[in-house]
Amino acid sequence: MKIAALYDIHGNLPALSAVLKELKEIKPDSIVVGGDIVSGPMPRRSLERVLSLADTVNFIRGNGDREVVMAFDGKPPPSAMSEKGRENQQWVASQLTRSQRDFLSELPTTITLPVGGLGDVLFCHATPSSDEEIFTPPTSQERITNIFSDVQQKIVVCGHTHMQFERQAGDIRILNAGSVGMPFADEPGAYWLLLSPMGVEFRRTTYDFEMAAKWIKRSGDPQGKEFAEKNVLEVPTAAEAARLLEKA
Repeated sequence: MKIAALYDIHGNLPALSAVLKELKEIKPDSIVVGGDIVSGPMPRRSLERVLSLADTVNFIRGNGDREVVMAFDGKPPPSAMSEKGRENQQWVASQLTRSQRDFLSELPTTITLPVGGLGDVLFCHATPSSDEEIFTPPTSQERITNIFSDVQQKIVVCGHTHMQFERQAGDIRILNAGSVGMPFADEPGAYWLLLSPMGVEFRRTTYDFEMAAKWIKRSGDPQGKEFAEKNVLEVPTAAEAARLLEKA
């Protein structure tokens, strides 16, 4: 069984489309969409695109999805959210239909799927017990061990911090799939993870960044220009992002 793990799409439809085009050649048995689907410039169309995959896709909820539902419902955002973040979530929520809101609200926080040769794999957004807890490559081993102390599976796939890396907690292998739509990496692209009986492979898919940037700037997203320039044409490096996240 082959599973493609696509995390943190963030409404970047051109990046998502490029990965799905590549998956037509790879033909995974299942796709896991690992949360934070819509928080970005093309939320409705990105969600429609993954929903069109029908029975081949499994979903889990990210903190961004949860916060967009809160915005849709008129609830106050988390106190730690910046004004820019609040503005973005309100705009994203305004683009969604009631049925899309309901779909996001009902997503599970974790799923477990078997992969031949690897055993049962636990998929979560940030950590098994939280959709917003942060850990990165520099995080202390003591903290990593504590976060995953109650996990029964030998492999955990997560996202949330938008960077591909691997950690170990005892005999538990922890894999961050990276981000399809807003990566922290050495070069632009759509980052994702492929699991199969052959093992685990960190993947990067390229696409027409210039054209994508034009579409995103025309999306109506009040932060579309910034998204295009800082998350498509150029991207923050994982090392830079890890330093900022660890300080936070």
